[in-house]
Amino acid sequence: MEQETPYQPKNKVRIVTAASLFDGHDAAINIMRRIIQSTGCEVIHLGHDRSVEEVVNCAIEEDAQAIAMTSYQGGHVEYLKYMYDLLKEKGSSHIKIFAGGGGTILPTEIEELQAHGIERIYHPDDGRSMGLQGMINDLVQKSDFPTGTNLNGEVNRIGNKDVKSIAKLISAAENFPEESKVDLDKVHEMASKVDTPILGITGTGGSGKSSMVDELVRRFLVDFPDKDIAIVSVDPSKKKTGGALLGDRIRMNSIKSGRVYMRSLATRQSNLALSKHVKEALSIL
Repeated sequence: MEQETPYQPKNKVRIVTAASLFDGHDAAINIMRRIIQSTGCEVIHLGHDRSVEEVVNCAIEEDAQAIAMTSYQGGHVEYLKYMYDLLKEKGSSHIKIFAGGGGTILPTEIEELQAHGIERIYHPDDGRSMGLQGMINDLVQKSDFPTGTNLNGEVNRIGNKDVKSIAKLISAAENFPEESKVDLDKVHEMASKVDTPILGITGTGGSGKSSMVDELVRRFLVDFPDKDIAIVSVDPSKKKTGGALLGDRIRMNSIKSGRVYMRSLATRQSNLALSKHVKEALSIL
């Protein structure tokens, strides 16, 4: 088999990766998310044992183009169908679902799931014929479409804390700042009238930043039952590929609340520790 050349995305592609609920088999998804990242994508990795609701809510908040799942626990048909249905119910059916599960997902089940709306289920035969990079190229190419374009009144809905509008505006600020200038100017005007405190936390890798933020969020939710909180986390982009691993959510156990919004940003500049779009994201939030 000839070595596949990694596909070069035309847009900034963001993909949520995870292993399904009650599934501790994370070796496959860890390999896949590394290849997805090296293909130039920003990967929001959730780890293993993740419910449909957790994955869907994450994909919507992060304004991801796709979800990539592994499932080896036998409940893949119900799990993936529910994921598609929940995305549709939340008005986010544009987010594509890809999955694999080795030989645990039968060819008849693959047909059933793809007929239901799952973009693609990868079978071991696909691995043999396409190779790992070939499968990832297929996934990324099908997810390579812009986000944050064609704004249509989102700025009028962020005051009501509409998650999809917030997510789309942050993508607009990241991907199309010039085209979105009129809407972002309105955001700045709205933000100037708000005095929300902002806390910045930094530190070396492995120092415990994510764990401390998680505990702060937990205590905030307990102590202030009538208030909401937002988290903006930043991780570095790779200089060579432009890909990034946005992995802070894997250590966040307290964000499963309608009162918490989280957005992960890549620096998109290898020489900086902070994304230049953080200020815009904070203004929107």
